[in-house]
Amino acid sequence: MEQEKVYNQEVADNEGAPAAQADSSCKGESCANVADEVQQGADTLSAEDAAGQESDANARVAEWQDKFMRLQAEFDNYRKRTLREKMELVETGGRDVLLAMLPVRDDVQRAVDAMHQSDDLEALRAGVTLISQKFTEALRQKGVTEIDVRDKEFDADLSEAVARFAAGEEKKGRVIDVVQTGYMLGDKVLRFAKVVVGE
Repeated sequence: MEQEKVYNQEVADNEGAPAAQADSSCKGESCANVADEVQQGADTLSAEDAAGQESDANARVAEWQDKFMRLQAEFDNYRKRTLREKMELVETGGRDVLLAMLPVRDDVQRAVDAMHQSDDLEALRAGVTLISQKFTEALRQKGVTEIDVRDKEFDADLSEAVARFAAGEEKKGRVIDVVQTGYMLGDKVLRFAKVVVGE
């Protein structure tokens, strides 16, 4: 009886074994199927992700290209506008100076006409002196001033030596005479003074 029990048990065990083997093999196949499905899903997801990332990247590239093109166009417009403004400023600046000089020109013309009609030298001298003062004032209003170098140490930043003259020890290196007056425009030299320097 014990053998039958043992035999039955063995038979039962033997009968259960193929089922277990089938079960485990089925589980393995389904696991393989599931793994394949998961892999296909991952591939699909990664392909979708890649496509999404690529479209995002393309959108960002297009956006930056648009920004670049707009910035380039704005800079080009800015450059053209500043060039136009500089040209207008130069023209307007010259116009202002010319308008300031016209009254002086009128006075010079009156003085020339007066010289032909009058023999009064003192009146003519006074008129020319007034014209000179008016002209100097018009220049001063535009920021132009004379460079005063006479009897001062020679300064190559303000003057140009055109001649040297023996003038004694006390005048050595100093400006003896001004051949042509120099002018400053603000704090910059407009024209250097031409001077004679002592040696």
